[in-house]
Amino acid sequence: MVFTTHVFLFYFLPLVLLAYYALPFRARTALIAVSSYVFYGWANPIWAVIMFFGCSVDYLCGLALVRMARLPDGPDGLPPVLGPQVPRTRAMRAVLTVSIVTNLGLLAAFKYTGFVAENVNALGQALGLGERLVPVMHVVLPVGISFYTFKAMSYVIDVYRGEARPMRRFTDYMCFEAFFPDLVAGPIIRYAAMEEQMRLRAHTVEKFARGVAFFAFGMAKKILVANPMGHIADTAFAAGPLHWYDAWFGLFGYAFQIYFDFSGYSDMAVGLALMMGFVLIQNFDSPYKADSITDFWRRWHISLSTWLRDYLYIPLGGNRKGPARTYVNLMVVMLLGGLWHGASWNFVLWGAIHGGMLAFERAQGRTGFYRRLPRGARVATTFLIVCLSWVFFRAKTLPAAMTYFASMFGVSGAGAAAHAIAGPLYTTYHASMLGLAALIVWGLPNTWAFTARLSVPRAVGGLALLAASILLMWTQTTNPFLYFQF
Repeated sequence: MVFTTHVFLFYFLPLVLLAYYALPFRARTALIAVSSYVFYGWANPIWAVIMFFGCSVDYLCGLALVRMARLPDGPDGLPPVLGPQVPRTRAMRAVLTVSIVTNLGLLAAFKYTGFVAENVNALGQALGLGERLVPVMHVVLPVGISFYTFKAMSYVIDVYRGEARPMRRFTDYMCFEAFFPDLVAGPIIRYAAMEEQMRLRAHTVEKFARGVAFFAFGMAKKILVANPMGHIADTAFAAGPLHWYDAWFGLFGYAFQIYFDFSGYSDMAVGLALMMGFVLIQNFDSPYKADSITDFWRRWHISLSTWLRDYLYIPLGGNRKGPARTYVNLMVVMLLGGLWHGASWNFVLWGAIHGGMLAFERAQGRTGFYRRLPRGARVATTFLIVCLSWVFFRAKTLPAAMTYFASMFGVSGAGAAAHAIAGPLYTTYHASMLGLAALIVWGLPNTWAFTARLSVPRAVGGLALLAASILLMWTQTTNPFLYFQF
């Protein structure tokens, strides 16, 4: 199910909210759990079965860790937290390993088996060993599996580290892992941040109103801005060799599409959670205003960058083992972050660009030439680097990415056929929307800042944008979010 459909807006969401506020507090988590499985299994019930299997393993592993510690329940009757006084035994490490292997195994089975098989066959062919050493299986990727896998892994890891207590009721854990607002495209909610909210959270008119505003602005980002930018990007990237100015126009369209699409989803997720009393983290903080790639990753997909930092970069040693090891750790984290997005060499190269820039900026330090540039120049340079990396993110294959780069730098040999792209690419509507997208990105506050003080004019404006988005939604055949594919 997708947020931007009439089924969700006019049936699913009203029914869930009515039932939620009609039930006693203790029953609400069970309602969210059941509703979330309906939401996720709407398109393909098998996806819900797969998620339920992983959910069951993680829940049992969390309880097993506490039982192995042999600690009594707390005075409030809650399961205990594994403090530093509890030795982590070999059996407890085995339980942690079971959870991690199960989650990564499911992710690898659905997302990476085909990629690995194709590369093994390509290598075998290059070595003269045959064209098909292993069979290539193409399976349907469960929507959002990368997101809920990382969320699930944080549960057992946080319990093992003693950063949170496990959940005793299975429905509570189902509610956490399958929470429908953030299930398929984030933010990646950490268990430690949600554990207390599962037991104690406030429901206020102010919180609900801000949730509606978040949802309204997020939907406007998706329908009114991201989709027109998607038309520009899709037209350009599907056209083959282009004139350089057409290629750059299409790339800027994609840069705005992916930002408004993904941040729009995150805003809608935050809004839906607020309507039910949950406070999620901010996932975007005006990333195109960043003045370095390091700053960009403090602002873009914050929940992923902090997850990679806490569960991968720091365990690898972080910056504690010297400069050379720090640079290696940064590259490893970003290469794996690229693979997290997709099983393709394009994503590996995208991660390599960002990892290389993070290492370069750390090597430059605070007194390097780059840091001495005016802020406007640093912002423009950062945006340019991010856009160049987006080519690998958007192009379907590595040769297609190379062709697009050739177009951007005027060496594609674009002929008369390239002129035919001008009509669908430069319509008045789409060119105007690209200008509006740039104005919003660099001239207006982001949704978090804009809704921090929700005045009547802002609330009315949000409702007007929501109404316009719903009306326009009816004219569009499909509204998939870009990050559903991950």
